[in-house]
Amino acid sequence: MSETAFLFPGQGAQYPGMGADLYEAFPAAREVLDQANAVLGFDLTSIMFSGTEDALKETDITQPALFVHSMAAFAAMGTGAESEMAAAAGHSLGEYSALAAAGALSFEDGLRLVRLRGELMARAGTERPGSMAAILGMEDADVEALCRDHSEPGSLVQAANYNAPGQIVISGDRATVSRVVSEAPSRGAKRALPLPVSGAFHSELMLAASQGLAEGLEKVNICTPRVPVYMNVTADPTTDPDDIRRRLLEQLTSPVRWSQTLVCMQQNGIRFFMEVGAGRVLSGLVKRTLGRDAQTSARGRNDDYPTEAS
Repeated sequence: MSETAFLFPGQGAQYPGMGADLYEAFPAAREVLDQANAVLGFDLTSIMFSGTEDALKETDITQPALFVHSMAAFAAMGTGAESEMAAAAGHSLGEYSALAAAGALSFEDGLRLVRLRGELMARAGTERPGSMAAILGMEDADVEALCRDHSEPGSLVQAANYNAPGQIVISGDRATVSRVVSEAPSRGAKRALPLPVSGAFHSELMLAASQGLAEGLEKVNICTPRVPVYMNVTADPTTDPDDIRRRLLEQLTSPVRWSQTLVCMQQNGIRFFMEVGAGRVLSGLVKRTLGRDAQTSARGRNDDYPTEAS
């Protein structure tokens, strides 16, 4: 019985040239990438393969690009990947990749949803500008208390990503986030760093995107996944389609409980973690959360694959 969880990255993992080597090396990946252009009606792969870093940072491009790259990397693993996967999870946007890999979403529906999600989040970020920052070296409860101390009606800040112990990202109105960043070192933080993002993701500032995403989610068929998928909002596994639909919507304005997810996976018997997609961010978070001896591997670039490409 497999003890491997597949992990799928979210925004921040993108890079210029992403997917080009998979396109050349693996027919299965090439099929996914070509299909993405057909579904979207524009040449996403050209932006992925040869676009600038700035172009890939646009939220409405970043999200489908990361989804497509993860699905191409998953396809390149071959049919044995499904039998190797005992559970799945994705960080923020990566949750849609995890659901598609687990069979809960079709590739086409997942891609249309992440494109819509990216457009809605970008618009929400324009309508109510916000920012995010990383707070390093503080306990979760202390960061939460600091956010509460600075939040007030019309000006809020909240924990957005529980990435690893001592590594939390906060999100909210720009001025409020700035105040938290300034005060955090005096409250015990080792560092507090503003992040280069286009909006206050995973906070109430994304409420404007909720109705559009809810409508999009109602239009797609969500099936029972082949393996449990650990949801960002709860950090718990589920195979219930209604629960999945509800949690995907809640995720817009709720924190990503990533460190809690990893701990729950380990408690449920997961021993190996396979990062599927761009970058190595999640592999690092596994080791920061579960210890250096936690076993990780990755599939995202041509040279990650143990068998020869064809």
